[in-house]
Amino acid sequence: MRGIRIIQVGKVRKGFCREALGHYLQKITPYIQVQLVTVKDARNGDRHQKMETEARAILDRLTPQDLLVVLDEQGKAMTSRKFSARLQAWDEDPGRRPCFVVGGAWGLSDTVRSKADQLMGLGPMTLPHELAAVVLLEQIYRAQTILHGHPYHH
Repeated sequence: MRGIRIIQVGKVRKGFCREALGHYLQKITPYIQVQLVTVKDARNGDRHQKMETEARAILDRLTPQDLLVVLDEQGKAMTSRKFSARLQAWDEDPGRRPCFVVGGAWGLSDTVRSKADQLMGLGPMTLPHELAAVVLLEQIYRAQTILHGHPYHH
């Protein structure tokens, strides 16, 4: 696989989340390159204005190569094995690479959702955005171990 991009809104402020992100990034490295891109969270305006400011920052960082997978509570959840198969299928498209978007505290605007190639859910519960990034990285790691026959997923 050519790699994965993750665009997240806002710095990870919680120490335990920073530690977990580092842990999974280190575990993923032997399998695949993950580029973590952080866009600044909006501080001014109402909720809608903040989400639109963040949307512009996200969309400005996309490339034509990015296959946009937006994490969203309305997105389709899948098993770890199905996610693994999906990553493998995306890898077979030489002109695209998966680019996951994790919204900020206010969520994501319809502007970002409308550009998505896929809306993906991590489950029916709402997660803090910092924790959602950790869960995403753990699932990317798990998917890679499934693809490589490693016993992590048993």
